Order: sequence, then structure tokens, then C-alpha cells
Amino acid sequence: MTAVIKMEKVSKFYRKVPAIRGVDFDLRKGEIHALLGENGAGKSTLTKIMAGVVEANEGRMLYRGKETRFSSPHEALQDGIAMVFQETSLVPSMSVAQNLYLGSENFLNRLRGINISAQQFLQSLNFGVDPKAMVESLGAASMQMVEIARAVHHNAEVIIFDEPTASLTPEEKHYFFGLLKRLKQSGVSIIFISHALEEALEISDRITILRDGELVMTGDTKDFDRDIIVSAMVGRELSDEIYRDDSVRTLRKYGKKVLALHDVSKGSMVRNTSFSIFSGQITGVFGLIGSGRTETFRIVAGVDKRDFSRGGEIEFEDRKVRYVTPTDAVADGIVYITEDRKGEGIFDSMGIGENLFGGILAAGKNDNWVVRKSDVRKLASTWIEQLNIKTINAEAQVVELSGGNQQKVVIGKGLAQNPRIVIFDEPTRGVDVGAIAEIHQLINDLADRGIAVVVISSYLPEIMNLSDRILVCRQGRIVEEFSPHDATQEKIMYASVH
Repeated sequence: MTAVIKMEKVSKFYRKVPAIRGVDFDLRKGEIHALLGENGAGKSTLTKIMAGVVEANEGRMLYRGKETRFSSPHEALQDGIAMVFQETSLVPSMSVAQNLYLGSENFLNRLRGINISAQQFLQSLNFGVDPKAMVESLGAASMQMVEIARAVHHNAEVIIFDEPTASLTPEEKHYFFGLLKRLKQSGVSIIFISHALEEALEISDRITILRDGELVMTGDTKDFDRDIIVSAMVGRELSDEIYRDDSVRTLRKYGKKVLALHDVSKGSMVRNTSFSIFSGQITGVFGLIGSGRTETFRIVAGVDKRDFSRGGEIEFEDRKVRYVTPTDAVADGIVYITEDRKGEGIFDSMGIGENLFGGILAAGKNDNWVVRKSDVRKLASTWIEQLNIKTINAEAQVVELSGGNQQKVVIGKGLAQNPRIVIFDEPTRGVDVGAIAEIHQLINDLADRGIAVVVISSYLPEIMNLSDRILVCRQGRIVEEFSPHDATQEKIMYASVH
């Protein structure tokens, strides 16, 4: 079949260190091509070269049979290549409709006409997003829908999706996969980057796997299964580490009660919810998007405030608390590791060590009046080794890291505070299978050390695998508790919707 894009011996270096080296890749017309690999394998770098975000140092790119080199994403888009980035590129201060038509507006525009057109287009994609809503008011899932819609709206010949389903619900994924199939039937070529291997096996026609910036293998999807992909990505079997047999593992017993919520409420999002968290135990919290699971624990961490009147009570280690700011919660040893690492978790223009030391400063654990560079470097080296952060060097800026390694920096910043409670909100979203195993082991180690751990996740196998007890959130309150030995995915899902 004709290759729409053909990459020949492409290399990209940062500070003389290769992000990708000598990679060959081709994308055929009207196919869905899954591009897989660990964090830092070079997937985003390769596709950013295609989309004009960065320029290759070596090799060449053929587009429609002609050697091409784009100097900007706008130039690539004008020529028919669109990219939906893993981190949102929307303008927060503009509406959904304005973002959708940004760059393709008429000379004169009527806002009402743009809103109507945007609403019709979003409905045709089965995306339930209000075109008049400001982007800054949207959740992660809605922002992802707008990103996807904007790429489709440009009628691109090639669309690159970088982790497009990370924030979508199962129902939204179903509609999205239907959209991909329609685009494929119309002749659009699609590159699909995802850490959800089951999705890649379900939707793609071919699969390419990168490891450490080099091509490992390419082939038809029918010739792959999960074990083959994982082995090619990380060089060893990982299925047993990520998916253990729940029926034989020993659950941790209740330790000391460290946190208790009594009829806590916040507007319509959290409604009279009550539960307890215990030390030395992993409490898994499952709920669909909008169930109030994240909002509940943002109240615990002092990020959001519960209702002043009839907002309920929170007890930390048998004393009543009302955290006005996250600083108060951090001082008590409560760490909240956010699901929005770009917006809330990191300072992307600062180095790894500076980000990590920010956690020390937030907890008030710096013994000196000034921050010494030697302390920052030492802290960076310690956590780079402990969390296996893949980086050029300890002084690298966080923006230079892959998404999964940025997530490890966010985790390290929280753990550097020596917490008593750690709340992980979607800890493995956008993280590869190798890093998932590492993060899961870290979470288990924390609980074994007696720390109270909460894992909020929309991925049921993760909840089933990690948790000593499972809480189900629906319509703003905890409605059910399960033991992993007694629970099934069907029971948990039923409790979350009925």
C-alpha cells in the first residue's frame, strides 16, 4: 500500500543525547497505526517531527512521496497533518467554539453562528461539550474531546493522537473508536499512541514498537498479543507483576484510623459522604467521572473547601480539622498527588531537583535559611534513582521529560515530604506498562511501611490489583465497600452506576 508518510533513518538529539536514533517508520493511507513504547522510548519525539513541532537532526521524511521538512505545526496543519497532543494545547481564556475554529476563522465572524456550527459539529461526533463554555472551566475529559474535535474539524489527511483516551470514560471511548473507524473509511491515516495495550490491539491495523529511541518491531496487529508487545517494549515479562491473582494475595489488616469524614458536603459534587482511612492499608476509590471521587479528596487535602454551613466534619488522627489551604494539610502529613500533572503537579520550566525540593519547602522541612544547590542536586539524584526517572541528567528541566517521567517527579515531590497519608489520583494515567509496575510496587511499599494510601482510579484492574479495600463513589458520596476477594469488576461497576 502507498505510504502517506515515510520516515527514513530519523534521529533527534537533545544535548548530544539521542531521543530517537535511526528510526524507520511508514504510515499507509487509510490505516490506524499504533505506536507503542515505554515512557521516553521516543514516540512523541517521532510524531512531533512529523507534525512540525521539532526538527530532526538526521534522516528524512517523505510526505506524499516528496521529501518534506515542516518548520512549524501550523505549516504541517496547512499541508494536512494534525496532532492531538497528550497535554492540552487549547487557549483557556477562550470558549470551546472559539478554540474549535481557531486558525480557520473567516475575516468577519458572528459568535452566535460559530456557537451553532460548533454545537452541530460536536453533536455529530457524540461529544457532549457545551460550545459556549470557557475552556478553563472544563474537566480533563472535556478538554480532550475538544482537542480531538479540533483535529477532525481541520479535515486533515493525517491525524496523530497522543494518548487520546487517557481522560475518557468507557462510553466516550466507544464513541471515539467509532469516530476513528469512520475517519479510516474516509481515507484518513491515523497514528494512535497509547499505553492502553488492549485499545491498540482492538483498534489498530498495524503496530510499531520503540524502545530506548530505536525501532524494535513493526507488523500487522493480528500477529501481536499483549505478552509479545510487553516483552518488546521492556525486554521482559511483566503481566504477573501488574495483574496478580487476587484470590491468593494476602490483604493488609486495618491499622490505626488516621482519617475520618462525617457527612462532608461541597455543593452538588460531594453530598454527605462518610468513610474512614486506616494506616498501613491501600484504600482503592472507584467512580465514574463526575462521581465526586476527586472532589472529595481535594477537600481532604485542602485544595477545595467543603461547605461552610452543614459541610460536615473531618477528623485527622482523632482531632477535628478544617484545612483552608493545602499548606495546612501538608503540614499535617497529607499529600495529594494530582491527576493533572501539567496544570497542578509540576513547574515545567524548572529542573527536576528544583521541583522535588519544592515539596521539601512546602512541608517546611528545609533546615537552612537558604536553598543550597548541593542539597537540590543530592535530592534529585536520590529520587531519580529510587523512582527510575529516565533523564539526560539530574539538571534537566521537567519539560524535557516524557509524560510518565514527569509523573514520577510529581510522585517524588510528594514522597519527599515524609507523609502520613498519600492520596494518588490516577497515578498511572499516561504511564507505560514498565512504569506501572514500578509505581504499583512503590504504592505497596508505602503501605507496608505503615503509611495510609488512597488510590483513586478509573481503571478497574488497577483498583482490584492494588486495594486492600475498595470504596465505590456515586453521585457525590461513598455508596459501597468491597473486599477485593469478594468483589468482581461487574459488582463494582454496577455499584458505581445504580
